Amino acid sequence: MIGKEGQTKKKIETLGEVRLLVDSVDGNVSVDQRGDALKAALSLSAVQAIARGFNPEIAKTLFDDYMQLIVVSLREFAKPGSRRIEELKGRIIGRDGKTRKVIEDLTSTRISVYGDTVSIIGDYVSIQYSREAIGMIIAGKKHRSVYQYLEKRVKEIKFRKIEETFG
Repeated sequence: MIGKEGQTKKKIETLGEVRLLVDSVDGNVSVDQRGDALKAALSLSAVQAIARGFNPEIAKTLFDDYMQLIVVSLREFAKPGSRRIEELKGRIIGRDGKTRKVIEDLTSTRISVYGDTVSIIGDYVSIQYSREAIGMIIAGKKHRSVYQYLEKRVKEIKFRKIEETFG
């Protein structure tokens, strides 16, 4: 979280107008708000994104307009102690990361599969389609069906983004 010579921490503190307090024992992070409450909340989202496996540069995009983070727990789709979570992670990532890459490319989102979660960074519209595609994979749909679904939605995604931006 802190980064080389504390650069990541400093950048988030600057962007969010906050002071990040990192507990060296358990790794918990708290935020001392110094400015805008929204920026402080975005700082927490950036910290959470890094904790969920995103590169700090990608996490910093959460400070851009319309960007957000969602975290989906895979635990609700698997029985405790089963291998189902590992299977789901494998299906979402795909061979050599292909599935994740296709979803990212077609929806203009970034996806991290880490621990028992799948996290998505993107604008509101793109996240909805990315989440839907991941839901289809979790439900057992064939990868080809998911790709076709997204390919059909590319124009719709672009149109909805324009609509969101300009009202």
